[in-house]
Amino acid sequence: MWINDDGGAMASGMIGRAALVTGGSSGIGLALATTLAERGYAITLVGRQQDKLDRAVRRVEEAGGTAHAVAGNLADEQTAVRAIREHRERFGRLDVLVNSAGLGMAEPIHRLTTKRLDLQLDVNVRAVAVLCREAADLLREAGREHGNALVLNLASISGKQGVAGFAAYSATKFAVVGLSEALAGELAPDGVKVTALCPALVDTPMTDPMEATVPKASMIRVEDVATAFRMLLDLSPACVVPELVLGRPGAGLTLGGGRA
Repeated sequence: MWINDDGGAMASGMIGRAALVTGGSSGIGLALATTLAERGYAITLVGRQQDKLDRAVRRVEEAGGTAHAVAGNLADEQTAVRAIREHRERFGRLDVLVNSAGLGMAEPIHRLTTKRLDLQLDVNVRAVAVLCREAADLLREAGREHGNALVLNLASISGKQGVAGFAAYSATKFAVVGLSEALAGELAPDGVKVTALCPALVDTPMTDPMEATVPKASMIRVEDVATAFRMLLDLSPACVVPELVLGRPGAGLTLGGGRA
C-alpha cells in the first residue's frame, strides 16, 4: 500500500502515476478505473453511493491499484472541489482525469422541466468544468514531467448529432465536446492531452431503459470502451486524439435504432 498509516499524503517519490475517475463505482467509470489499476495507478473514485464505492475500491485493489473513495453528488459543486482536494492530499499528483459521471433523461422538449434540465446541466457540464478547473495545476505538473497527462471526458454520440427525445441530454454532450476542444488548446502547451469520447449506447445500467428500442446484445460493450482507453494511454506524447467516436454498425451518428 502507498498510503501512510495515518491516511495522509504519501512521501515524495513513492507514487508512480495517479488518476481520478468520476462515476467510478459502476459501468464505464469502473471499467476505466480497473484498466488504470492494472497499470498500477493510484486512483480516486468518485460516486454517489458509499456502498457501491466500497465494492469498486475492492475491485480496483484486486486489479493491482490503490484506491480512495469520495462519495457525493456531482450536481453539488462542492463534491467536485472536495474530490480534487482529497485526491491531492492523498496522492499528491494527477496524471489522468476521467470525467465519466453522467445523467440522461429521455423527454421531449415540451415536457422538460427546468429542474430536470438543470440537473443534467449540473452533472454533465458544470461538474466536468469544475473538476478540470480544480485539477488543472496537478495535470500541468504531470504533463510537464512526462508530456502525457490525459483528460478523458465522456461525451456521447448524441453530442455529435442531436437525438429527438433527448434534447437536454444532447445539448449537454455537445457542450462536453466543445469544452474538451477548448481545454485541449489551453492545456497542450504543458503536455496535457484532452479527448472527448463519444460512444453510442453502451451496455450499462444507465441504458437499461433503452433496451426496448435497442437490444442489449447489439449495444457496445464496456470492454470496447476500455480497449479504446488503453489505446489512448499507450500513445506517445507526440500523438493526441481530440475526439473518439465509438459507433454501432449501421447506426451512423445516432444512438441507434428506433426513435433515436
